[in-house]
Amino acid sequence: MLIPTRRRLAALFASAALGLAVLSGCSSDNVDCSLDSCTVTLDRTVNASASVLGVEAKFVSADDNTVTLEVAGEQIQLTKGQQAVDVGGLQVSLDSITADAVNVQVSKP
Repeated sequence: MLIPTRRRLAALFASAALGLAVLSGCSSDNVDCSLDSCTVTLDRTVNASASVLGVEAKFVSADDNTVTLEVAGEQIQLTKGQQAVDVGGLQVSLDSITADAVNVQVSKP
C-alpha cells in the first residue's frame, strides 16, 4: 500500500521540479520572468549578457534611442517604440535605455 503513495510523491516532486524549470526559463540574476516572457536588464558594458528562454542575449552598443544586441547569435537593433523583432524563435523589444542599463522584453510568440 505504501508503494503507490511513494510513487505519487515521487511523481509530484518530479512535476514540481519540472514546473519550476519551465517557469524560470532564465539563468541570470538580471532576468525577471513570468510564464512566457522575460524582462532583461543589461548593463551598458561590452561584456553584459543574459541567458533567457533558452537563448543568449548580449549587449553590443547603444545611443539615446537605439540598442544593438546579439540574440541567439544574430545582431539586431531595437529602437524605443518599435514593434518586437523576431529572432531565435523569440520576440524582442526595447523597454527603456538609461545611462547605465537597457531593459529589453523577450517573449515567446
